Amino acid sequence: MALDVAVQMDHVSSISIKGDSTFAICLEAQRRGHSLFHYTPDRLSLRDGTVTVRGEAMELREEQGRHFTLGETEKRNLGESDVVLLRQDPPFDMAYITATHILERVQPKTLVVNDPAEVRNAPEKIFVTDFPDLMPETLITKDMAELMDFRAEFGDIIMKPLYGNGGAGVFHITPQDRNLTSFFETFGLLYREPFIVQRYLKDVRQGDKRIILVDGKVAGAINRVPAESDARSNMHVGGVATATELTEREREICERIGPALKERNLLFVGIDVIGGLMTEINVTSPTGIREVARFGGNDIAAMIWDAIEARL
Repeated sequence: MALDVAVQMDHVSSISIKGDSTFAICLEAQRRGHSLFHYTPDRLSLRDGTVTVRGEAMELREEQGRHFTLGETEKRNLGESDVVLLRQDPPFDMAYITATHILERVQPKTLVVNDPAEVRNAPEKIFVTDFPDLMPETLITKDMAELMDFRAEFGDIIMKPLYGNGGAGVFHITPQDRNLTSFFETFGLLYREPFIVQRYLKDVRQGDKRIILVDGKVAGAINRVPAESDARSNMHVGGVATATELTEREREICERIGPALKERNLLFVGIDVIGGLMTEINVTSPTGIREVARFGGNDIAAMIWDAIEARL
């Protein structure tokens, strides 16, 4: 059965198709005969209980720079779509949260992936704290005294924005570093929210593993190795993807969190694991599926559509 699929995303012209998971998911939808309707979150509207968007019919192809064709802009009732893919990148700010509130209005008639209420209630760096025994020691605070106590206890720490993404604003602070107070002051100027501090995991030099789960089950994984000059392994900032296998500990982590993901209707999730400890549960716009396929792993885009179609 052909489905009408609306895609809430950053503009398709801005993506790099080589590593973009949204592109892969949409390409698989197109291959299955589903129609695609493209819109950006700023064109989402709610009036008298009806959610509408201005967007364009979209066709895709595997040619960077010529990878899309958009039709004429038109207004649609989003509640008449079969599926909405919630795929814009963070930051997870009030604009993102507002979009989740609006998208809730089209449920349950329209299937939204991932469930917008659960996306809103499961920020990547907070949801993970539901599993404290699976993660490194972690502090969420805006209290300088708490930060200093944490640093005194562990010495080597990572400090990052609570609602950041893509490795932006992530700092490795060593025991000898004298910049902690400056970082605290700068974060206070840039962010109203608390920030997150974690014990530094030296195993990150061997890689930060991205494990992808579809409907609560392991679908594939890649290892992301940071550049020699950087503490961050995100591919946006120079991390290199390599093939990998899951350890027994990593499978245990996935088995533990899988039921919670399924219960929350979080169909497509990416977790980050360093040295057998989970640091984030990514539910907003997970990435990595093209890299998994590139190293001979599962076709995760197909697995996602199998799961969506099963629910419909």
